[in-house]
Order: sequence, then C-alpha cells, then structure tokens
Amino acid sequence: MSNSTAVIIVIVAIVVVALIVAAVVVRTRGRERRARQANELRTHAAGQSAEVEYAQREAAARQAAADQAAEEAQLAQARAEEAHREVVQSEAQQEDTLREADRLDPHVDPSSPDYKPGDVSPPRSNP
Repeated sequence: MSNSTAVIIVIVAIVVVALIVAAVVVRTRGRERRARQANELRTHAAGQSAEVEYAQREAAARQAAADQAAEEAQLAQARAEEAHREVVQSEAQQEDTLREADRLDPHVDPSSPDYKPGDVSPPRSNP
C-alpha cells in the first residue's frame, strides 16, 4: 500500500468520524430544543389551569341553572295542564246545566238536529 492510499484512508476515516460527531451533536441539540419547547408548553398549560377551572365552574353553574329552569318549566306545564282540565270540567258542568234547562224549557226541542245547548232566544212576550 502506498503512502497516498494510506493518507486517503486516514482522511476518509477522519471525515466519517467528523460526520458521526456532527450528527450526534445535531441530534442532541434537537432533543434539547424539543425538551425546552415541551417545558415551555407545560408551563403555558399550567398557566391556563385557572382559566380552565373558571370555565368548568361557569359551565357547572349554567348547567345547574338550566336544570332548575327545566324543573320549573315542568312544574308550570303541569299547572297549565291542570288548569286546562279544570276549564274542560267547568265547561262540561256548564253544558250539563244548559242541557237541563233546555230539557225543562217547553220552547226548546233538544231532539232537533240543529239543537245546541244554551242556544235559546229568550221567550217572546205577547203584548
């Protein structure tokens, strides 16, 4: 082997070792940079915890208000339905009373096809 071949082999070996060292340094720096970025993100996220807790409390309060409003709406609906049942019952009682009056009135024919309870004109008086 000649001296020039030995020199080339040594130079190539030095270049390969230098490239390996450079790759290791670049990789290490990249890892360190990513670790710093991760720490910065964690610090930022920790700073947001107060905002997150506030948002959670606000959401819980709004949900509680919505639940209470829904409960009140159900109660109001039940009251409205009860009032409607009372109206229907009152109307039925009124109609029963009118039918009884019409049954007793000799001027009313409840069997007439155009009969409507209480749809009676006052009797005409003959002068």
